[in-house]
Amino acid sequence: MTSARLGDCFAVDTYSYTLDCTVRECLERLSSRGFREFELQMYPGHLWPAHIGKAGRRELKDYLAGNGLSVTTLNMPNIDLNIAAATREMRTMTLGILRGVIELAGDLGVPGVVIGPGKANPLLPMARGKLIELFYQGLDELLPAAESAGTGIVVENMPFAFLPGAQELLDVLDEYDGNRRIGVVYDVANGHFIGEDTPAALEACAPRLRAVHLSDTDQSIYRHAAVGLGTVDFGVLPKVLDNVGFRRRPILEIITPGPDEAIERSARQLLEAGFHPIT
Repeated sequence: MTSARLGDCFAVDTYSYTLDCTVRECLERLSSRGFREFELQMYPGHLWPAHIGKAGRRELKDYLAGNGLSVTTLNMPNIDLNIAAATREMRTMTLGILRGVIELAGDLGVPGVVIGPGKANPLLPMARGKLIELFYQGLDELLPAAESAGTGIVVENMPFAFLPGAQELLDVLDEYDGNRRIGVVYDVANGHFIGEDTPAALEACAPRLRAVHLSDTDQSIYRHAAVGLGTVDFGVLPKVLDNVGFRRRPILEIITPGPDEAIERSARQLLEAGFHPIT
């Protein structure tokens, strides 16, 4: 399959480009290799809501449309943020930044904003019920903001979050949001790292599944490596995704130096594992 056809099969997350490329440079670089659908990471110098005004937003939106490119989701490294922090100040800062991402998504016409459920102190965590309460308080603010902006909230499974497993995340979301307005992005490497049954997790997530992140890791060192550098069994995934009716391009979230070649090599290996074009 040619490089151009790889873009029919996969979207690409821009995480690996955040430190040394503006989002425009990154999009030009990846689109020249045949990719046309993206998840954009929020990072100062790459793309940051406070640093791009109305004119810049119109220009970026026009560039995407004029070049046949689309953005599925806006995301950001969640290490810095904590929606369920014990301190009000951290929660306020986190929600303020996420509101800015939501506004940017609305201006760009992006359908989803990825968030994490929050993190607990690993040495002395607060009570689970309190963490859930704070998560819900955050959703009380973010969900209406997203609906007003014309975008959606998508929650990701994260091994460092207080809800690392898919089913426990779904249970908490179902208690809050019976109408399933809130989506889920299932990160395969995150699930594999904690020893989750990935096919079962994807099946459980199906009613809320808005996106799937693909990268590799083993279960001792947490990574989002190129395909083939960890122990994820990618061969079982295409059939599962087909069975649950997932008809969107999985997002390659490969975080590595020299990402161009690693992303393209990963895409080709995933094709060999049974992934196929989504048109």
